[in-house]
Amino acid sequence: MPELPDVELYLFALRPRIVGNTIERVRLATPFLLRSVDPPLEAAKGRTVTGLRRIGKRIVWEIEGKLFLVFHLMIAGRFKWREAGIAVPRKVGLAAFDFLGGTLLLTEAATQKRASLHVVGSEDMLSSFDPGGLEPMTSSVDTFATALQKESHTLKRALTDPHIFSGIGNAYSDEILHRAKLSPFKLTRQLAPAEIRFLHTATLETLAEWTERLRAQAGDRFPEKVTAFHDEMAVHGRFGQPCPRCGTPVQRIVHGEHEVNYCPECQTEGRLLADRALSKLLKDDWPKTLDEMERRRRK
Repeated sequence: MPELPDVELYLFALRPRIVGNTIERVRLATPFLLRSVDPPLEAAKGRTVTGLRRIGKRIVWEIEGKLFLVFHLMIAGRFKWREAGIAVPRKVGLAAFDFLGGTLLLTEAATQKRASLHVVGSEDMLSSFDPGGLEPMTSSVDTFATALQKESHTLKRALTDPHIFSGIGNAYSDEILHRAKLSPFKLTRQLAPAEIRFLHTATLETLAEWTERLRAQAGDRFPEKVTAFHDEMAVHGRFGQPCPRCGTPVQRIVHGEHEVNYCPECQTEGRLLADRALSKLLKDDWPKTLDEMERRRRK
């Protein structure tokens, strides 16, 4: 799922292409994308895009006449900039927005279509899409600490909860916690003041660095491969590969569509975090350290 740096990348790429440009035509390929009926989507036709903004992981188009298009790309939704009037792809195409000079396609390469579009007619209605999480990039240490420790959660849960922090998801939370050298399962209220400061700094640095890195990689081109997995990442999506800091194999815990990636040496004092399902099955046979796991593999 596109997260804060990825959404900011889309905004960066979309601004010179559609802001100040008029929506000449809207082609909806599937009715399941549109999750609202009033105002109608056709109301955007013939109006100019006046601005763009981010609400959490959502992308908002500001349209003249106090109209807003609110996109949530979910896991597999992606924008693609193509030549004007191009056909909507049959299997993955959700919609096309035709502008003078190009067409913006919205696609979703997944069996379950989860991406959504809401048409909103006022700022008050738009505010209902904001879950209220703190914007991490503009937070101070104090506001960050207050949001973090308002309730007792694991760090992984807190960082990815949109009601606590805005725009951070599975991928960048792994990277943040690795940089901060903190266990994803440590409880927020167990953090010492110094650890909170380290986590706040790691959050700002990770999100800022990845936002700039993605922009630099895209350059003037429209981003084609927006993904949660990057070779340059330290731990996310790098199960079994060496930690760039210490060389220890990266470990993971998988829960459905989500996973936790971490370095045992850097983050958990060499301990392996127990996968709930597997460790329950193995009980006392669950290895506690990497050394123990390696010994069992050699038997």
